[in-house]
Amino acid sequence: MNLRRSPRRAQPETIIALIDVVFFLLVFFMIVGRMDATAPFEVLPPTAQNAGEMPGGGATVSVSAAGELALDGKVMAIGSVLQDLKVLLQKRPDLLVRINAHQDAELRRILPLVGELEASGARDVVLVVTKGVP
Repeated sequence: MNLRRSPRRAQPETIIALIDVVFFLLVFFMIVGRMDATAPFEVLPPTAQNAGEMPGGGATVSVSAAGELALDGKVMAIGSVLQDLKVLLQKRPDLLVRINAHQDAELRRILPLVGELEASGARDVVLVVTKGVP
């Protein structure tokens, strides 16, 4: 009787290792990358005693120390910022609006902006602050 072994089949290549690599890359870029617009000028937010986590999403209005305004990273005049935000608020009434003001920005430039935003229908307006050192 002549018994021969059947030829060994090559093992199929697994894709599990590739999926792991892609998953780790995805997590890495989510942690490293910024998802919101950055201000086109330097903005150092004021400090607070109990700053919480920054809410995500929405629109960001940046205010420089000199009073320049930017909406989601684009420098604009106050009228243009308010007009664009009014259009956004008509489309999404629950839109969160963040005000990212420089710590040296005068309050007289920020308060009218908050009032105009509320008059435009903004329900959630958040002032960005950094946590103070105890």
